[in-house]
Amino acid sequence: MTEDVTRPGPGGRRVLNTYSTPFLPYDLEGPVQPELSWLPVNFDRATGQGCYLMRMEPGAATISHEHQGMEEFLILEGDLVDSDGTVFAAGDFVSYEAGTRHDSRSESGCLIAVFEWRKPGK
Repeated sequence: MTEDVTRPGPGGRRVLNTYSTPFLPYDLEGPVQPELSWLPVNFDRATGQGCYLMRMEPGAATISHEHQGMEEFLILEGDLVDSDGTVFAAGDFVSYEAGTRHDSRSESGCLIAVFEWRKPGK
């Protein structure tokens, strides 16, 4: 169980400090991957939609996976190498359509903000 370090605000606002909130073991593609961790910011496992931060340790790799909906992410720190060899760096925003399949790895480690969602009517 992680410590609740969110702060409620007016009008339904919630503040989550990403520096002081502990990340969780990453298990969205099946088994826990000890070299990956995540911080669910607003993610619903039942629908597979929402946003989270994912941290990859140096040398970490994701399990190959297919996207049921859109997956978009922003590289905040470090590098990410996709399965086709494309290297993404801090500041790169990447968007995958539903049905795409890939895996990624990080040589130096990285922190990414991930947004998973479905287009209306899909």
